[in-house]
Amino acid sequence: MELLDNLVFGFSVSLTLQNILFCFLGVLVGTLIGVLPGIGPPATVAMLLPATFYLSPVPALIMLAGIYYGAQYGGSTTAILVNMPGESSSVVTCLDGYQMARKGRAGAALAIAALASLFAGTMATLLIAIASPPLSRLALKFLAAEYFSLMVLGLVGSIVLAHGSLLKAVAMVFLGLLLGLIGTDINSGAERFTFDVPMLGDGIGFVVVAMGLFGLAEILANLEKRDRRQIDPSIGTLMPTREEFRLAWPATLRGTTIGAILGVLPGGGALLASFGAYAFEKKISRDPSRFGKGAVEGVAAPESANNAGAQTSFIPLLTLGIPGNPVMALMIGAMMIQGISPGPQVMTQQPELFWGVITSMWLGNVMLVIINLPMIGIWVRLLKVPYRLLFPSILLFCAIGVYSLNNSGFEVGLAALFGLMGYVFYKLGCEPAPLVLGFILGPLMEENLRRAMLLSHGDPLVFVQRPISAVLLLMAAALLLLVVLPVFRKTREQAFKEAA
Repeated sequence: MELLDNLVFGFSVSLTLQNILFCFLGVLVGTLIGVLPGIGPPATVAMLLPATFYLSPVPALIMLAGIYYGAQYGGSTTAILVNMPGESSSVVTCLDGYQMARKGRAGAALAIAALASLFAGTMATLLIAIASPPLSRLALKFLAAEYFSLMVLGLVGSIVLAHGSLLKAVAMVFLGLLLGLIGTDINSGAERFTFDVPMLGDGIGFVVVAMGLFGLAEILANLEKRDRRQIDPSIGTLMPTREEFRLAWPATLRGTTIGAILGVLPGGGALLASFGAYAFEKKISRDPSRFGKGAVEGVAAPESANNAGAQTSFIPLLTLGIPGNPVMALMIGAMMIQGISPGPQVMTQQPELFWGVITSMWLGNVMLVIINLPMIGIWVRLLKVPYRLLFPSILLFCAIGVYSLNNSGFEVGLAALFGLMGYVFYKLGCEPAPLVLGFILGPLMEENLRRAMLLSHGDPLVFVQRPISAVLLLMAAALLLLVVLPVFRKTREQAFKEAA
């Protein structure tokens, strides 16, 4: 009964005209950036963060959330029609979606992708509504020691699930932690790591780092890629056959389940979910050779998984204030811009934000089906826009967005520096996501570490004497031990090799 009351309250918030418009704007922009290869949700959310200054918290977060899960829909369009994923989580959809298109079943593949995503989004949103309140109540029992241990677990998880070398992921986390320490120490008032640069006295802004690492670096990385898109506007009928429906619906159920579980993990989300669901379908299939040749399960499973994973990644954000992936870290940045402290108190202190964002996901998923299927022709024509014509406008929006924060030319230059750093990381095969998580969680970890030590009169055993804190640290240690095992390391390397 409590759940029903909360959902009714949430719909009363999300169904206002303003919130409906911003939800529509979010999913429309999300679809657009999903369709256009080479931009991605992190870069787009980073570019739009300054705009949230001028919005109230509810519509701002509804719009940013819509961009994230909307991109999962849009990415399937290019994956199926052009064999080019518009979003990284749609990479695996290319394998069978494009082959269906070559057989004249592009319309059916697009319809299955949209319907599977709608079902997964609906179920994932229901899971968020059910799981968030008890998790928030549990998190209200957390003190400084528990929060510190939880953040340690989050960073370890982001290292284990990061792409590429573990050593590089560890290095990126430590670099993020160091960058987060720049500025004035709250306790002593002394400046740290500012190198006598007055503009660094307040630290480095999160938007500056995000805009550089995701927005500007993305432009540099995409400019060196050759645009090989060959557009075939023939879509065919949107109605799947009865046999395609029969094969697709159980794959959708399995993909939704896998995506919902993997989306909650630190460092997980849509990308890991889509590859996990595809690998599972191929493993249990009676004829694995069908995959890669137009198997409908190879479209339904990853598309449902990436949408479920995108939405359940909101669970640790809304209940614990812990970002599981770069977009969730950007969402925390948006909440901080609005003066909201992420964590379990959001549900009690900002119920209209908490339940408004959750119920808006249902509206957004319905809007996405309406946007994606009837407007396929428009998206196909947009694919013809060369990237060399897109990047100047993206660059301009990035510069305007950073400058508008504090009217500071120094921050624009700093964002450019982070853009160059992001491009170097790209060339070296270093994923920036662990750096962003380290940058966000570093100051919070330091604050809770100091608070815990102060309350325990300097006794470090407080972290293992409190049961919840000890369990969280044991889970982090177990993850680290798991990485050392040769079997796990081999499986991890193979999974990310396939993802590449």
